[in-house]
Amino acid sequence: MEIHQVAYEIAAAHIGARLRSHYFDRHLFAYASHIRSIRSIHSFIDALFTATSATCVTGLVVVDTGTYYSVFGQWIVLALIQIGGLGFMTMGTLFALFLKRRISLSERLVLQEALNQSSIEGIVRLVRKVVIYTFAIEAFGAAAFTLRFLSDMSAGQALYFGIFHSVSFFNNAGFDIMGDFRSLTEYVGDPAVNLTAMLMIVLGGIGFVVLADLAEYRLNRRLSLHSKVVLVMTASLITVGTLVLFFFEYTNARTMGPLPFGEKLLAALFQSVSPRTAGVNSVDIASLRQASQFFIILLMFIGASPGSTGGGIKTTTFAALIGAVISMIRGKEDVVMFRYRLNKERVYKALTVTLFALALVTIATMILATTEDHHFLMILFEVTSAFGTVGLTMGLTTQLTLAGKIVIILMMFLGRLGPSHYRTP
Repeated sequence: MEIHQVAYEIAAAHIGARLRSHYFDRHLFAYASHIRSIRSIHSFIDALFTATSATCVTGLVVVDTGTYYSVFGQWIVLALIQIGGLGFMTMGTLFALFLKRRISLSERLVLQEALNQSSIEGIVRLVRKVVIYTFAIEAFGAAAFTLRFLSDMSAGQALYFGIFHSVSFFNNAGFDIMGDFRSLTEYVGDPAVNLTAMLMIVLGGIGFVVLADLAEYRLNRRLSLHSKVVLVMTASLITVGTLVLFFFEYTNARTMGPLPFGEKLLAALFQSVSPRTAGVNSVDIASLRQASQFFIILLMFIGASPGSTGGGIKTTTFAALIGAVISMIRGKEDVVMFRYRLNKERVYKALTVTLFALALVTIATMILATTEDHHFLMILFEVTSAFGTVGLTMGLTTQLTLAGKIVIILMMFLGRLGPSHYRTP
């Protein structure tokens, strides 16, 4: 009886172990499949995040472009930056012209809107100029960067780095391949790198229409009202930004404090230019004082100029608002700039664009404040950077949850689309 009992217990234990093993294996397989599925979703979102950031010329990244992607992957990113910077319609028109196809009226109307023109007259000629100016400026930037990088790396790598950063900076994309999310922090005191980068950023940020006006200034000796407003506002914002950042960061031991006076001024100037939707930094943004970080948020919200590679509410919108405030203080009904009276429709449009942009940033910030466990200023900085298609970050991008990444993707897309394009039928 005891032998049968022992045999029964052994058989029962064996069957139980097999059942438990089968149950465990089945659930382990299901769990592993679930994990793989989650990883696939995250990988897809990360790829979508990078593609959106490149196409919308933003520069926010969840992985380091210089170390994570292969050379082929980096060229794909660069191609998306170029397409996004010029605009899909401009690129489409370029291919149509190359194939000698006639540009239809509807396509000319879309180009008129994309390039912020008041009429379709000469719009195709302007597209040709846009393409010529773009490649000429990028070639100059690539040559300047290559010559500087030759002292740090091989000729082939210097050329590659020169081309990549020239295209990225002119298109205000903010992508870099320096590695380890360093951006240009190793070149904080280098005049050649800083001045070349700032020149590319400013030329890309003032807009193609202004570039065309400047190129033709020697012939007609006049600038349009649009160009005058853009140039004055750009110079004013850069000057004020430089002084503010220089004042707040002068004694900051983690940013500009240890630098000599000249390098302090250069670093302040660079950090003032970059928030104009470029997204490149020569000092650690997370180490800036909160006053500086908040001021950069304001610069990112204003952004670049219409018809440019940048985002934000645009300098002309901000100028119209400032003009309206000054006119109200003076007790005048009309907004006058450079002896031109702005019609009320433009002022109303500027107010509408600003309020709409504020609403978008507010809603996205509230959502991220719920999904992300980080302090408020870091979240507001990230959202504004995405909306302004800037690319600067205080370190939140790589720590975003899945929901947070989706919100930032939407903000980058809406920011590149521009508040003035959010219209109902």
